[in-house]
Amino acid sequence: MKAQAPTAYGHGLSTQARNLHWLLGNLVDEVPGIHSVAVVSSDGLMLLSSDPERAEGPAPDAGTDGPLGSSADLATIVSGLGSLTNGAAKLMDGGAVKQTMVAMDEGSLFVMAISDGSLLGVHATPDCDMSVIAYHMALFVGRAGHVLTPELRTELRKSMENVQ
Repeated sequence: MKAQAPTAYGHGLSTQARNLHWLLGNLVDEVPGIHSVAVVSSDGLMLLSSDPERAEGPAPDAGTDGPLGSSADLATIVSGLGSLTNGAAKLMDGGAVKQTMVAMDEGSLFVMAISDGSLLGVHATPDCDMSVIAYHMALFVGRAGHVLTPELRTELRKSMENVQ
């Protein structure tokens, strides 16, 4: 299933928040093979999401208190993987982690650092062009990183809470 562009372009959101939603929509629309996309803050909270399942209702096995779709699950995984790879980098004196890629039989997972610990995560099909996805993720990070201020992160968190 192709991910859908975010629907919460947000009435009442700031121009910067709407621009980030637009950038995420472009990433989803322009890059073939993407299942879902999530932007996660340094404390693991989802800031932006493609949320393809939300358009069809909650995931069949999602409880009322649990995640409502693959982007919520992706945010959790991205946050955990980011923490794990940052810990590994510290133990190995490797410096900052810039990107992580996990290739699986039935898909791929890409995680890229945005700024101040925020992460961009993409779940893609197994036959995706990894270099194209990595390139478009780097474009998103380059455009989003300088505007992702603490104030904007707070606004995005609140808008995600209102959607859920």
